[in-house]
Amino acid sequence: MTTLRFTADLWRWEAQTGWFFVTVGEDASARIREVPRPPRGFGSVRVRATVGATSWTTSVFPDAARGAYVLPVKKAVRRAEGLDEGDPADVVLEVLE
Repeated sequence: MTTLRFTADLWRWEAQTGWFFVTVGEDASARIREVPRPPRGFGSVRVRATVGATSWTTSVFPDAARGAYVLPVKKAVRRAEGLDEGDPADVVLEVLE
């Protein structure tokens, strides 16, 4: 299993103001691309994400504009970890596929 650690700022998606993400760094995104796995919709990759003491299973999605994957951070995680837009998040990702 591939495990990645990075810190990235929380940002709000302009098209859907209730959606928040962190951008997976270039090095971590490159490592995700290298993991062999079956194809999934929208190029998504299943991961187990941890921010602080909160873990959840989700997917990261490729973002062509950023040239990297993005990780959605749901409201329950933001509340539990006290994260607001622009705050840095320390993230651990485990690639599940």
